[in-house]
Amino acid sequence: MVLSGFLANMNMDVRWIYAIRAGGTALILLLLRNQYAELAWPPGLPLRTLMFSVLIGVLVFILWINLDQQWMVVGKASGYDPRAAEGGLNYPMLIMRMAGAVLVVPLMEELFWRSFLMRWIDRTDFLNVSPAKVSIAAILISSLLFASEHTFWFSGLIAGLAYAWLYRKTQNLWASIIAHAVTNCVLGMWVMYTGRWDYW
Repeated sequence: MVLSGFLANMNMDVRWIYAIRAGGTALILLLLRNQYAELAWPPGLPLRTLMFSVLIGVLVFILWINLDQQWMVVGKASGYDPRAAEGGLNYPMLIMRMAGAVLVVPLMEELFWRSFLMRWIDRTDFLNVSPAKVSIAAILISSLLFASEHTFWFSGLIAGLAYAWLYRKTQNLWASIIAHAVTNCVLGMWVMYTGRWDYW
């Protein structure tokens, strides 16, 4: 983010910084994959749970684009506009953005906000806290903090609560990862279709 401001002052296209951020995060996740027991593959999700996660992801998307009243938004989202100077889509930039939003962000954010922080709020030895035993207070606090990093903060709060509930109910982090990925994927397709770059 610091680099984005620096490059902007040099008249460089800062949109490509997203590739560095997403790629760097993906590399760290890959290098430290053995430390994340909950990311073991295959995810071991029953088909019913998988379909339920997809449904939750779609429902969060529907709420996300409709919960946009003024009091539900903080500041003004600059968004991510992948169009080229002549107005057409810059497809490499578009693919990079979608890949980061669907493949990297859900892994990283669910690992941090749900697997770590939500359980850590209850006990510092969070690895010994069963997702099924996470307190309502921990769910609310972590979801509020998750919401605070989004311009559409109320949508972020609903999303955080939904993913936390899913993790608590299934006791499988992949359920919330898949739901989060579905939300981001459908949102990305909707943004491309409507041109509402401020939602990105």
